[in-house]
Amino acid sequence: MTTGRAGVLLRRPEQARPAFLELFFDLAFVLVFFQLSLHLLEQLSWAGAVQTLVLLFAVMHLWSATTRFLDAFDPRHPLVQLLMMPIIFGALVLAAATPEAFGRNGLVFAGVYLTIRLVGLAIAVFLLHGHEAQASAVRILFWVGMSTVPWIAGALLPVPARAALWMTATVGEYVALALGLPTPRLGRQGKRRQEVVVSEEHTAERYQQFFIIALGEPILVTGLTYGTGEFTADRGAATLVAFATTALLWRIYIHRAGALLADAMTAAPDPRRVAVLTMYSHVIMIAGIVAIAVGDELVIQHPLGQTDPAWISVILGGPALFLAGRAIFEYAVFRRVSLPRVIGALALVALTPAMRPMPPLAVATAAALVLAGVAVADAARTRRLPAEPPSPPR
Repeated sequence: MTTGRAGVLLRRPEQARPAFLELFFDLAFVLVFFQLSLHLLEQLSWAGAVQTLVLLFAVMHLWSATTRFLDAFDPRHPLVQLLMMPIIFGALVLAAATPEAFGRNGLVFAGVYLTIRLVGLAIAVFLLHGHEAQASAVRILFWVGMSTVPWIAGALLPVPARAALWMTATVGEYVALALGLPTPRLGRQGKRRQEVVVSEEHTAERYQQFFIIALGEPILVTGLTYGTGEFTADRGAATLVAFATTALLWRIYIHRAGALLADAMTAAPDPRRVAVLTMYSHVIMIAGIVAIAVGDELVIQHPLGQTDPAWISVILGGPALFLAGRAIFEYAVFRRVSLPRVIGALALVALTPAMRPMPPLAVATAAALVLAGVAVADAARTRRLPAEPPSPPR
């Protein structure tokens, strides 16, 4: 493997652990997730859900691309730190523009997003000259460049067209990743590990850290919402259920697959497939967490009130999305789908009609009990069966 024109900037094998710079970058996403949940709360409809999903897809692309950049380069080097400052500031501006991304700030959101992605990738391509990872950066740059037209056109058009064009741009990149980023003259991405990931340990830990950042959103919403009203028994019970739900998400995530991702990436005969499945699963899980945060706020504000059908979609749908994403994550690590997660997701969907006459607190309690059942099933399987090594898909 050649080190390229900027070998001194590259991350060395002994530097597998994430650095403080990467955690500093993640701080911008505390605001991102807060803004996304606020946008969904204010636009709690199918159209609002699609808009929130589009924005989530975009910020997840930004996070994963930046994580890939810092997987290749040493975040402790002053030049790399200097290059990261505009990206972090851009992520902050992107978060600030999120609430009105489908309003007056559409062009700001699209312009900042494309600037961060295109300039960051161009710098990576330049610095990685002669390195195996350069081809991957070129492929991603090509596909981000292809998405420029729908991003800019969407920003200039009314909301329905904007949502359709931006969804096309974001989903198109996810599809391209699954297909190996086919690019003129370069072809598809191969199975060479350096094209996909430089350090398996670093990449796995970054996903774990980012998941914790995402979990901070329901914690933040729960505390802020509870603190803005009376400390009554019903609101206290709703707050307890919200916290228990967040704790169960953490427990279900870390069980086996969450702790063995680095080993799975190392053992994978096709590291690209594991990387793509891992990305997809985390996008779905985080979408569920954003919905859960919205549900937490509604339940704490109106614990014993009338439950709107749209509220049920986030109170039950959020945990169902999380379990679906977690099942995909399980497959990425063990090449099997966890039955308790599938049963849990289906149970949450099946509960929807029965929950319509129930108060929000009862609906949230039902969701928490389903998650608790999945966690108990995980614990029972751990006691019953020996620990299994990762067996990622081929």
